[in-house]
Amino acid sequence: QLQLVESGGGLVQPGGSLRLSCAASRFTLDYYAIGWFRQAPGKEREGVQCISSSGGSTNYADYVKGRFTISRDNAKNTVYLQMNSLKPEDTAVYYCAASDRCYSGTYFVAHFGSWGQGTQVTVSS
Repeated sequence: QLQLVESGGGLVQPGGSLRLSCAASRFTLDYYAIGWFRQAPGKEREGVQCISSSGGSTNYADYVKGRFTISRDNAKNTVYLQMNSLKPEDTAVYYCAASDRCYSGTYFVAHFGSWGQGTQVTVSS
């Protein structure tokens, strides 16, 4: 079974940057779409961005435009989420998950599986 492990979270000041990594073990990521999601305390899990197996990206929220960039390095079996201009409202646990493609629309989260354990991102001064 595909296993995903997130890393790269931490404490950063507002306006700072972080790069999250989603690394796969046991199977190659080449044929999977990988989505990044986040969940803040007391809120539902929400989609951030997704990258298809061919490298096309899907934004799941307006707040990522101009600030977040998803990318993949198949040679390293890793997907990245570069987050710039971070704001306190970006504080959440960030998760990655896999699917056959970047679904959108109602209940799109249900199409993703092999969830990682998450990595905490805290934006605070």
